[in-house]
Amino acid sequence: MLTNVAVLSDIHGVLPALEAVLAEPDVAAADLIVLTGDIAAGPQPVEVLDRLADLGDRACWVRGNADRELVEARAGRSIPFEVSNWAAAQLRDDQVDRLAQLPSTVTITIDGLGPVLFCHATPRDDEEVVLVDTRMARWAQVFADVPPEVRTVVCGHTHMPFTRLVDRRLVVNPGSVGMPYGGPGAYWALLGPGVQLRRTDFDVDAACARVAAESTYPDAAGFADEYLRSRHSDADALAVFAPRDGR
Repeated sequence: MLTNVAVLSDIHGVLPALEAVLAEPDVAAADLIVLTGDIAAGPQPVEVLDRLADLGDRACWVRGNADRELVEARAGRSIPFEVSNWAAAQLRDDQVDRLAQLPSTVTITIDGLGPVLFCHATPRDDEEVVLVDTRMARWAQVFADVPPEVRTVVCGHTHMPFTRLVDRRLVVNPGSVGMPYGGPGAYWALLGPGVQLRRTDFDVDAACARVAAESTYPDAAGFADEYLRSRHSDADALAVFAPRDGR
């Protein structure tokens, strides 16, 4: 049984934000770091994957929809996101192979929480949208096949941190490391024996300049300005995602 688990989601190929979180003492001391998907689709995909690979067995990787799409793009499918098509072309074959082999869910027993299921969007679909105010009936559908002994589910995908109860089951979204909605900073979570939502501050100006200088993505500066500065509020994001929540 693990005592402390750090959860990093939606890094989206942003190395300065990832490095800031990995430098956190509680992340460095964690028994395990779980990556809940959308790891590399962004302006520094090779560098982010290499940095995470350096963690070895200290990191547990879960596949996100953007990770799946990178593999599909590398196989010749056009993805409707310019940065994803570009990122797919940058990856080495070994990195593509690693992404292709990632599991869609992982269940880990954590002190104080018991069996915890980690996924990207929902346990049944890597693109499905659930939100902090999702209706209880929809949560029941989403969790229909989750074993009853799993009382905590950790998901990402929507880039907004929250915790809430769903019929006695705790749902945790750590937010996004590299593309936060609602305010700048790198968002993550620490599990065991409870749940802590965390935010890591870093020098956003320096990070934007670094991404623009080090990435060969044609719009690296624009990507950094939009996402590292968190130009999109949580209210904006909720309004966009709400129709995909079945409303």
